[in-house]
Amino acid sequence: MHALKNVAIAILNWNGIRFLKEFLPNVVTHSEKDADVYVIDNASSDESIAFIRQNFPQVKIIVLDKNYGFAGGYNKGIKHIENDFVVLLNSDVEVTENWIAPVIQYMNESNIAACQPLILDYHDRGKFEYAGAAGGYIDKDAYAFCAGRIFYAFDRQEGQFIENEEVFWASGAAMFIRKAAYDEVDGLDEDFFAHMEEIDLCWRLKNRGYKIGACRKSTVYHYGGGTLSRMSAFKTYLNFRNNLFLILKNYRHGSVAWRLFRRLILDGIAGLRFVSEGNFSFCGAVLKAHFSFYKKFFVMLRKRKAEKGYDAQINLKGLYKKSIISAFFLHKKTHFHQLEKHSFVR
Repeated sequence: MHALKNVAIAILNWNGIRFLKEFLPNVVTHSEKDADVYVIDNASSDESIAFIRQNFPQVKIIVLDKNYGFAGGYNKGIKHIENDFVVLLNSDVEVTENWIAPVIQYMNESNIAACQPLILDYHDRGKFEYAGAAGGYIDKDAYAFCAGRIFYAFDRQEGQFIENEEVFWASGAAMFIRKAAYDEVDGLDEDFFAHMEEIDLCWRLKNRGYKIGACRKSTVYHYGGGTLSRMSAFKTYLNFRNNLFLILKNYRHGSVAWRLFRRLILDGIAGLRFVSEGNFSFCGAVLKAHFSFYKKFFVMLRKRKAEKGYDAQINLKGLYKKSIISAFFLHKKTHFHQLEKHSFVR
């Protein structure tokens, strides 16, 4: 048995043989020297496992007994991984040569707990990708956005993001995280099922004083939409519901009741906008999200209380102190460089 490497690549798979065939060879080629490669399989019914065993015997396979979703699948699988660093890597990500070393170096030099590389669009390789882009931020109402992508406005990669930087959250499409930090906060929240659970994880880490980073010396390409369509009603439901989960669980730098009330109003406006566009299923998804949130309210409140005692350590670096909704839709600030630097906690 070979010695354990410092880094483990953990790819979560569920009936994703198409993506394994396309992207796993590249991961093995560009990662095997620096990392152990794992596939955590969410009880696939396709030929994923047979394909890996036949073509990549060096890849370690962790087979789960059922589909636990993104959060549950990773939590169950990572329990079997003992490396110091784990990379949560989507099965539809194309990595590049020497993509691991710069991230680990930055994390060690700057004491970063979780980090992402630059994430570009696999289909349009000069454009930043939706899920993470050049690093994640949130505004005062807990709306998530990225350097390189605000809502549906995408920047092109023109060398504007070259310096590594502390951010608010790192994308789950390609998240490097210290195993000890992951274990300390009990990993991803399985009540999220999918979407925004990496933001929740990063926020919990930041509430304990940890740093989250974006390493801009490393680049990967994300295919995107591998599990759910970017414009599906179910994804809309998950995003609205999970955003409310985020606030109740983690918002500690002001009145959480006021922040939830503001989001009730803003989500109502979003619902009316969907109706005006004829997207009635999306409006229904917003309503469903709120009912689901109310049903889970006391569950999330207990999780909030369980984190009590870390308030003195809160790290808000990367928080946009204004409204990104107002900046984007009213003031037409559609690109990250248009947002005033002094409006971020630095």
